[in-house]
Amino acid sequence: MFHFLEKRIAEAFAARIQALYGVNGALQGPVQTEQPKQASFGEIALPAAFQLARQLKKAPKAIAAELSNAVGTIEGVAGIEIAGNGYMNVRLDRGYYGYALLSEREAPGTRAEAEKVIIEHTNINPNKAAHIGHLRNAILGDTFVRMLRAIGRNVEVQNYIDNTGVQVADVVVAFEHLEQKSPAEVRALIQTTRFDYLCWDLYARMSNYYQDHPEALEWRKATLHAIEAGEGATAELAHLVSDAIVRTHLATMYRLNIEYDVLPRESEILHLQFWARAFELLKERKAIYFETEGKNKGCWVMPASAFREGSEDEDDSKVIVRSNGTVTYVGKDIAYQLWKFGLLGKDFYYRQWHTYPDKHEVWASTSDPQTGSPPFGRAARVYNVIDSRQSYLQDVVVAGLRALDYTAQADASVHFSYEMVALSPRTCVEMGIELSDEDKKRPYVEVSGRKGLGVKADDLIDKLIEKALEEVTSRHPDDPEDQRRRVATQIAVGALRYFMLKYTRNSVIAFDFAEALSFTGETGVYVQYAAIRARKILEKLKERGETLPDFRAELTRESMARQLADERLWQAVLMASKADAAIEQAVTSGEPAHVARYAFQLAQTFSTFYQDFPVVTETNPEKKTFLLWMTDYFRAQLEHTLGVLGIDVPEYM
Repeated sequence: MFHFLEKRIAEAFAARIQALYGVNGALQGPVQTEQPKQASFGEIALPAAFQLARQLKKAPKAIAAELSNAVGTIEGVAGIEIAGNGYMNVRLDRGYYGYALLSEREAPGTRAEAEKVIIEHTNINPNKAAHIGHLRNAILGDTFVRMLRAIGRNVEVQNYIDNTGVQVADVVVAFEHLEQKSPAEVRALIQTTRFDYLCWDLYARMSNYYQDHPEALEWRKATLHAIEAGEGATAELAHLVSDAIVRTHLATMYRLNIEYDVLPRESEILHLQFWARAFELLKERKAIYFETEGKNKGCWVMPASAFREGSEDEDDSKVIVRSNGTVTYVGKDIAYQLWKFGLLGKDFYYRQWHTYPDKHEVWASTSDPQTGSPPFGRAARVYNVIDSRQSYLQDVVVAGLRALDYTAQADASVHFSYEMVALSPRTCVEMGIELSDEDKKRPYVEVSGRKGLGVKADDLIDKLIEKALEEVTSRHPDDPEDQRRRVATQIAVGALRYFMLKYTRNSVIAFDFAEALSFTGETGVYVQYAAIRARKILEKLKERGETLPDFRAELTRESMARQLADERLWQAVLMASKADAAIEQAVTSGEPAHVARYAFQLAQTFSTFYQDFPVVTETNPEKKTFLLWMTDYFRAQLEHTLGVLGIDVPEYM
């Protein structure tokens, strides 16, 4: 509601500026709104007079007076005041505002736009178990999906599977050369072991082997060629490994309420000639050239000047196709990005990969002709959720689009970057990671999956559930074990997701168990508790033999105005009604942390509200009805906001 009125007010002033001052006097861009420095100044401030002053050669205060007098009546606005040297402070009509909130919420999904947005996230190499760093990617991506869908965007969720890359090849090399395993034997291991954990150790072992036996890198080259060709026992083994690991990754992410729509696989980019088509386009437009000398002799490269402004240093040029004829993954990424926008003139075939318990289907690309799948790709905008260390390669992908004259699509390609996740020293100790005395003094400890020194995602989730279960059991020892575990799981997942989201994307995170699971401070647990508390107040009403009133029948605009004359209640209602505004702001800035921060502020506001007002025992009928409505509205807004963050509300804490 707040966001709707804010837009209405901005549009009314924009129209009046146009009428008063003409096109030349109009603002560049939409009329801006701000929050006044003090609540006593009103609800919305407009600095438009300051923006117009230089152009109109008038004092801002005079312009503000002209605009305020000319704008006329705006539904929902009680008054406009001039403050300082020209701010226009808007006071909302409290009765109108409160009454409008009674029927504000639209059903989710009713406003979806036709224009598609693609968000690609997770993208874990299918060679070993997911680790804690992958969780930040997936949680950021999934939350951004939820944010966009909450404001009516049509979103497709992609999880790109690099099943022909070096990481998969190294695990295949290890199975074939170190373990001497056949495809049949590996298939048996998939059925009888924790396969992603087995591959975690095997990958680290292979990395160490290369260091001691550099000649073994020839095995990698041969394996990569076999995988790209897609034939023989080596290719079969790669297929078995990658598919099995993908299934474990999807299961891990589902534990965190994360689902996907489609899994485009690198193997089909090769087998369906996606890369071959992109390669021809890049050569035709002279976006890449064949190097005949120097360190990149025999390679197809993109000049550094294409993706680094002002750079002419050939040493910085990016290899797209190696001298042995294999394409680098940035080359395949260019082909993939072209497909996302529907620019390649080709499409995958799709087969149903998995159906989630909620009946949502995820599809995977295939090179075998299929029918009956939903349409994928052809987006108007694409967000690639990839860590900040890959910024250079993302720049190369966008440069590829620009070189092909796809300027609009290059502009609509967004690198949704983020910084790494580390661990606090005390969390390392709890996870069984041995630390040196020096590491114990550090604010955070980096881990390395390549070296096998890391925290597997499932181990982290299990540990969080274990700790949450201890707390739940101490509070509810007589409840059934399955109920306590379900509640503990919801608390643990909420704690993990919130912790990953509350920091801005450019912040390095040091994950800490104690901080994440705290019942006080800015945590998911605190927000969950507020939502539970709201439910409990309403349940207490039923325990007293009373029923929830019909708010729309019993609360009028006049009664809303009377109740909202109390400044404490008015400020509480304002905060509770700003969920959609917070989500819009977070989408515009590309910063999910704004929603997490709002959820915490909303929980704080509700905590103050129920401490200040005895809802169930209130004796004044009108006030009791109003307080019950506020409690129910807080509950709905808390649940809605937590839902956008991907966090469930447990039965109890």
